[in-house]
Amino acid sequence: MPQGKKYKAAAATYDIDTLYSSTDAITKVKAMASAKFDETIELAVRLGLDPRKAEQAVRGTVALPSGTGKTVRVAVFAAGEAAQAARDAGADIVGTDDLAAAIEGGKMDFDIAISTPDLMPMVGKLGRALGPRGLMPNPKTGTVTQDVARAVTEFKGGKVEYRTDRYGNVQVPIGKVSFDLPAIEANFKAVIEELQRARPASAKGKYIKKVGVSSTMGPGVKIDISAF
Repeated sequence: MPQGKKYKAAAATYDIDTLYSSTDAITKVKAMASAKFDETIELAVRLGLDPRKAEQAVRGTVALPSGTGKTVRVAVFAAGEAAQAARDAGADIVGTDDLAAAIEGGKMDFDIAISTPDLMPMVGKLGRALGPRGLMPNPKTGTVTQDVARAVTEFKGGKVEYRTDRYGNVQVPIGKVSFDLPAIEANFKAVIEELQRARPASAKGKYIKKVGVSSTMGPGVKIDISAF
C-alpha cells in the first residue's frame, strides 16, 4: 500500500518494533485511524506452518461475538424448500442454473457463497470464477450444508472465514474503528482461540510466531505473543 502523509505521520508516533499488549495495540490502532470512512481493523497472524503440506493448511470459520460491522451479501445455491429457507433467513441471492449463469457472466456481487450438497457438481464447474476470489463453497467452512438457513444467519451475524496463505499468514477482520475497545478485544480473543484450536497435530515448534493489528489505511502495530 502506498504510504501517504497520514500513514507516515501515524507511523512516526510510535516505535514500530515495540511489542504491545493486545489492548494497547488495538487502542493505538484506533487512535491512529484518520480516514474519512469507518476503517476496518484487521488481525494478522504468522503461524509456524508449512502450508505446502496439505495437513498443515489451516482453514475454517470463527464466529465473531461482536460481529464485523460490515453488511455481508450472501449468495445461496439451493432449490425447493432449502431455497425458500435461505430467502427467509435473509440471503441476498438464491438460485441454481440462473445463479451459475450470472456468475459465469461475471456478476459476483456477493461476499459469501453457500450451497446445498446436491448442487455442488454444478457449483464445482464455477471453480475458475469463484476459486481465485475465495468464494468457492467448502464443507470445511460450513458453506456446503443442507441447513442453508442457519449458514446464512451465521455469516450475516459475524461468522468469518480464515485460511493460511502460502507463507502461513492468516488475516481476519475483527471489527471497525468505531467499535468500542471491549468489542474488538472480544473478536480478537475469539480468533486467537480458534487458531489455537485449529493447530494441526503435525505442526512442530512455535505455532503462533507473530501477531499484529492495523486499520485499513494505517500502519501495523506488533503484539507481544508471550501471553498466548
